Amino acid sequence: MKLYEKTAHELHELLTSKKISALELTKDLFSRIDEKETEIGAYLEITKTQALETAKLVDEKISRGEKISALEGIPCAIKDNICTKGIKTTCASKILENFVPPYDATVMKKLYAQNLIILGKLNMDEFAMGGSTENSAYHVTKNPHDLSRVPGGSSGGSAAAVAAGEAIFTLGSDTGGSIRQPASFCGVVGMKPTYGRVSRYGLVAFASSLDQIGPLTKDVTDCATVLNAICGLDEMDSTSTPAAVPDFTKSLISDVKNLKIGLPKEYFASGMDKEVEDAVIEATEIYEKLGAQIVEISLPHTEFAISTYYIIAPAEAATNLERYDGVSYGARVDGADIVEMMTNTRTEKFGEEVKRRIMIGNYALSAGYYDAYYLKALKVRTLIQKDFTDAFKNVDIILTPTTPNAAFKIGEMINDPLKMYLQDICTVPLNLAGLPGISIPCGFTSEKLPIGFQLIGKALDEETIIRAAFTYEQNKG
Repeated sequence: MKLYEKTAHELHELLTSKKISALELTKDLFSRIDEKETEIGAYLEITKTQALETAKLVDEKISRGEKISALEGIPCAIKDNICTKGIKTTCASKILENFVPPYDATVMKKLYAQNLIILGKLNMDEFAMGGSTENSAYHVTKNPHDLSRVPGGSSGGSAAAVAAGEAIFTLGSDTGGSIRQPASFCGVVGMKPTYGRVSRYGLVAFASSLDQIGPLTKDVTDCATVLNAICGLDEMDSTSTPAAVPDFTKSLISDVKNLKIGLPKEYFASGMDKEVEDAVIEATEIYEKLGAQIVEISLPHTEFAISTYYIIAPAEAATNLERYDGVSYGARVDGADIVEMMTNTRTEKFGEEVKRRIMIGNYALSAGYYDAYYLKALKVRTLIQKDFTDAFKNVDIILTPTTPNAAFKIGEMINDPLKMYLQDICTVPLNLAGLPGISIPCGFTSEKLPIGFQLIGKALDEETIIRAAFTYEQNKG
């Protein structure tokens, strides 16, 4: 097995036993990037000099006999909407094409404190708005399993990099499924933690009440290890939870006896791909054989989740994106006066999907429509949250498909926004409810495309879904 194919925990053992060096490992990853990047297109920026310098520091530490952390010296990459001091952060948008943040996001400070090796910044849908990475202003990322298909989005570059061996793990952001959906499409593990578990300080905002940073990894063990590194209270983020952070690696136990797993009937509706449904049902049967109890449940307001999300998210996005006006930072397109300059800047530098969501959001927030749309959506959001609260009175976790189908062809849905939005049916309810969710690979279609299923946990109970995910991973055969 090549070094780039190994997990972070396997590489940690090789580093601590001095069988490999961090410099050797980093160079191996860059060789892999050189080999695959032209066809995959996962990266927007490569930070080779910085990565090699960090690798040398880790090797010096190991040579002195000092202990290294579980992620120290492990090469990873970061979604390009997470601020990195001194490294361009473009959000895959022309309006931020030359923006270099003067500060690091809190998650970056946490990673740098552990001497992680940052390989570069990853492609995404512009401002995280999209489900295919076709909305990047720079290039389309391709699915490593089939180059004619999308890797998912908006964290498509993050998922593709892990699947292609161009990074050992990555960070993405999840507003309506943007970690879990690409994880499913690319056959990797992807987790959205509970809202507030991971600081959003330094994450360029899309929809502030929905956004959450999380890991994409090769296996569940790496997922738990990365969560340990990035979770925790942050005084710079007013939505950060003060809840104590457990050691998530202690949940890596292969045991689901007597665990009650809920199957919501609304997530297995007509229109779902038969191969996806069969793979997910097979996963439930494995759990049942291992001693878990499968219970059919109902989440009755699921049918309203997409409509609710696509009012709340664009409304928040329209507000957050007001700051890109050509005045303070970012690109500027000149005009005869300030109004024309702002209009020209936003018209030329925002992509079509971003403009579409700004327009939807402003419409929903406008006088005469606020009560009819936005306020009503907030009320339905509360009902969706209550559905989960009621369900968790009877079950420990909930199991669903991650997506209704496997990865679709590049260009297949780009001109049909509504069809694209419906891809989020299984993922957006978690963001509306603020709950943790993890996508686990569970097989392939007849066309050899990855399939994933999703485990949903109670708020701040990542431990139970990690245990259940790990148990499946160890017993799927």
